[in-house]
Amino acid sequence: MAEEKFIRIKGAREHNLKNVDIDIPRDKFVVITGISGSGKSSLAFDTIYAEGQRRYVESLSAYARQFLEQMQKPDVEYIEGLPPTISIEQRAGNPTPRSTVATSTEIYDYLRLLFARIGDPYCCKCKKPISQQTSQQIIDAIMAYPAGTCIVLMAPLARGEKGRHRELFQMVRREGFLKVRVDGEIKDVHEVLALLEDNEGKQTPAKRRKKSFSKKAFLDKNTRHNIEVIVDRITIQPGIKNRIADSVETTLRTGEGMMIASVQKNEHKSEEKLFSQHYACPYCNISIEDLSPRMFSFNSPAGACPVCAGLGTKLELDVDLIIPDPMLSLSAGAVEAWRKVSRRLSMHYYRVLWDFVSAFNVNPDTPFVNLSDNIKEIFLYGADDAAAKKYGAPFEGVMPELQKRFFDTSSDYVKNRILEYMSELPCPKCKGARLKNESLSVLIAGKNIFQVTQMTIEKSLEFLSSLSLAGEQEIIARQILKEITARLEFLRNVGLEYLTLDRKTSTLAGGEAQRIRLASQIGSGLVGVCYVLDEPTIGLHQRDNAKLIGTIRRLKDIGNSVIVVEHDEETINCADYVIDVGPGAGEHGGTIVAQGTPEQLSTLDGSLTVKYLKGELKIEVPKNRRPYDLSNAIEIRGARENNLKNVNVKFPLGVFCCVTGVSGSGKSTLVNDILYKGLMKKFYHSKEKPGEHDKIINTNMVDKVIVIDQSPIGRTPRSNPATYTGVFSEVRNVFAMTKEARMRGYQIGRFSFNIKGGRCEACEGQGTKLIEMHFLPDVYVACEECKGKRYNRETLEIKFKGKNIAEVLDMRADEALDFFQNFPKIVKILSTLTDVGLGYVALGQSSTTLSGGEAQRVKLAAELGKSDTGKTLYILDEPTTGLHFADISKLLKVLNRLVDLGNTVLVIEHNMHMIKCADYIIDLGPEGGERGGEIVAKGSPDEIIRNGKSYTGEFLRQYLT
Repeated sequence: MAEEKFIRIKGAREHNLKNVDIDIPRDKFVVITGISGSGKSSLAFDTIYAEGQRRYVESLSAYARQFLEQMQKPDVEYIEGLPPTISIEQRAGNPTPRSTVATSTEIYDYLRLLFARIGDPYCCKCKKPISQQTSQQIIDAIMAYPAGTCIVLMAPLARGEKGRHRELFQMVRREGFLKVRVDGEIKDVHEVLALLEDNEGKQTPAKRRKKSFSKKAFLDKNTRHNIEVIVDRITIQPGIKNRIADSVETTLRTGEGMMIASVQKNEHKSEEKLFSQHYACPYCNISIEDLSPRMFSFNSPAGACPVCAGLGTKLELDVDLIIPDPMLSLSAGAVEAWRKVSRRLSMHYYRVLWDFVSAFNVNPDTPFVNLSDNIKEIFLYGADDAAAKKYGAPFEGVMPELQKRFFDTSSDYVKNRILEYMSELPCPKCKGARLKNESLSVLIAGKNIFQVTQMTIEKSLEFLSSLSLAGEQEIIARQILKEITARLEFLRNVGLEYLTLDRKTSTLAGGEAQRIRLASQIGSGLVGVCYVLDEPTIGLHQRDNAKLIGTIRRLKDIGNSVIVVEHDEETINCADYVIDVGPGAGEHGGTIVAQGTPEQLSTLDGSLTVKYLKGELKIEVPKNRRPYDLSNAIEIRGARENNLKNVNVKFPLGVFCCVTGVSGSGKSTLVNDILYKGLMKKFYHSKEKPGEHDKIINTNMVDKVIVIDQSPIGRTPRSNPATYTGVFSEVRNVFAMTKEARMRGYQIGRFSFNIKGGRCEACEGQGTKLIEMHFLPDVYVACEECKGKRYNRETLEIKFKGKNIAEVLDMRADEALDFFQNFPKIVKILSTLTDVGLGYVALGQSSTTLSGGEAQRVKLAAELGKSDTGKTLYILDEPTTGLHFADISKLLKVLNRLVDLGNTVLVIEHNMHMIKCADYIIDLGPEGGERGGEIVAKGSPDEIIRNGKSYTGEFLRQYLT
């Protein structure tokens, strides 16, 4: 039996870890769990991953290290037995619009290779197939005609080109050719040149005009012409192969790879066949370059659409934003872009409007929607010559005028104002396909590469598996298809079969992006690596958990160690080894409270996690649910954005409502893209366009809508929970009101680290300075002037209850709550932070260090700290992300408190502990992608579990019975 190997950690003190010593089994599936802020990520990412990555980078040369981001050595005595580490974190997708599911998994690279090797090119104009041939294939094709067949070999020089082509005929004469065919008529080249000289000879303008009226000139320069040079006339007979070979080579060289063979069928009839060494259409004179992978890349000039440069979209003026309310008349300000401008421009547009209504006989009080289509077209896009002549007045049009102003102005203010009326619209040239027409005209089984990427992962697997290839094509495609299908199967196995390959990674949820990276790692086939994963079950329905766990086990079985930070009960129970960090958060955490196999953990006491796993502690099901009233509800009718199937949905008000369903069933589309954006447009005149739907009814039943998502609360280290929640303004006010501050004349601004006056100017209030080390990791060192406190000496001399402003920022939220217990406004805000389970977070902790779940709860605390009207709609997207069972229990109390005040809480959620506590559930499905988008079940949890079609009901049943 092989000796068990361990990753031995001694004296880990990173962040709140308290000198942790632990042996973690290698080549096992290990789960690290514990309540939020207990130190799980500090152990997994900031210690294990950071040290593994640091060791790898230090093994490289000094030259290579300067190009890589280097990690600080973690605060740990030593780590033994640590393999190379790879982190797959919980972060959103790549923000670049060029990154898609297909490109980030290398599937698109293999698709490009597949289309370049076995794709069939077609003419992008006439849609007929085009092909290329070698000179030997062309010779063999000509030799295949029966003996006695007469063939004329011609080299095309001009096809459908305007001009007299004098220089072309002179070149033909210099090359020694005697005959040419001009527009189907064979002529001597000397005769053609003589006719051209006759047309262009030294004549007076009067004579030339007289001739032009009497007889049309030879080779009219304004007419398109076809010109071929006749290279040889041959008759098929024995012993002629060498002559044919020489003539074909000469013809192809003269025609730049193209040749026409005119085969005499009888005395009056001949048949022409075009041969080409290139991909070229004989009918449209369109040729394409030799097929290569770069021709199908939208990141290369060889393949990218020339108009949008491969983005698939263009920033264009949007009529719906310029005229948001078509029921308004022109006189009432239908053109919003004209209303919200400077006074000078406003007067200018007023004159333009009245010139328009006068010239085109328009009633300015008629609602814009009731104007004729012709008048709308002229008003928006301008009057063409015919319209200007008819109405006797030119008119530039609203859209061209705004576009011209946008490109011509040097004022950033004017540009930004016009930008408000622009949207990312599909490129008018490629219609969102990103590629040139020539690239899109290469097909496999009737599909171009864009059409394949529009398919879901499931559909693309079916399409590629059904390809019928034979001979050379099958041999070429075999290995390429193997690589593509393997990657597609990995994506399907982690529950992402509903995603389309062209889906931008910037639109993916954190869990989806993480599972894509996980699938990519499995595809790489690395062995002997330690993978560190951050909550891979985020955004995953309970139904798909088994697939994900199977994928993680496969990663382990091929010879890797897998360490997962996770709260999901099923994942914990399926692990080989579990480590519970705690017992509390922040200073109260940082120790190992339990470790062992799931079976060993069940025999232990004292761990909060173990108590929940054993059922000693529970998130209780509400004894009395709030009754829902569907007559008191906001209703969406005809929702059909993305995969939604024209559904009608009612969201009852005054209750705790959950929207559930498998991944990709349409939950976020329904709630975020249609409901939220529709209400934002209604209440706050938002410029974001809601998803496609007919209408939203009963919006007057709420007076405010607040969305609380997992996006960062700030993108700079200056943002922190204190500034975001607004409590810092109150704290600064307390310091400004102290006796010493008043004596010195210090105002509230003195205690801000963002403005001059009270902050340390050496570090500009940052508290740290960045030292570039080039070959070593960059180092952040405490500012020598303020010692990391952010403020100057004079400001720090002002104290309240013995603490200065910097010391208050270092306090945890629960400490500050006791410290400021006599200040109701501060207490109200800090109470909400502790209520949502963030009592361990320091007030001045940089927001960039907060996880997605922590950022969401800071936003929730900020909203809870504000006064509400009792008619607010709160929308939360997976608020249980990153939450332990105990934290979910706290969050539920907070959300129920909001509902008890008369508000409505609408949650998109997969966590069954949250779902079982809802008053009303809307379950979408039945599957993801094309097979989703329908309302499978709706009602209370007890009603949902009785619905046999609902996957949610199937798994919810075991939590309620």
